[in-house]
Amino acid sequence: MHTICCDVWSIVSERHGWRVGRYVLMTDHVHFFCAPLEACRPLSLLVGKWKEWTAKRAARELNLAVPLWQEEFFDHVLRSQESYEQKWIYVRDNPVRAGLVSNANNWPYQGELQELRY
Repeated sequence: MHTICCDVWSIVSERHGWRVGRYVLMTDHVHFFCAPLEACRPLSLLVGKWKEWTAKRAARELNLAVPLWQEEFFDHVLRSQESYEQKWIYVRDNPVRAGLVSNANNWPYQGELQELRY
């Protein structure tokens, strides 16, 4: 699933005008940071298509049942580098709070696809 998510994130820039930076995949949800390019489609469209494309691939390649994702999503606007870093620390530490690893750096389902600047 990690590979599928990253593959789909890698094409959203050209298809929807959003760059995806850091992300953390959890056992029951996902967090990812994204930033719009000059000409971008609405964030809700990006998230909806990402969910659709990842769910279809997961059903086909991993035999996972659909629907895979919840209908809604929650977004938060980051207005500064400080806000970005604070949110990233919170997101990065999700696997630790969930008791999945003792150190966030040991969680294998996280990464950064593109560097985002605020």
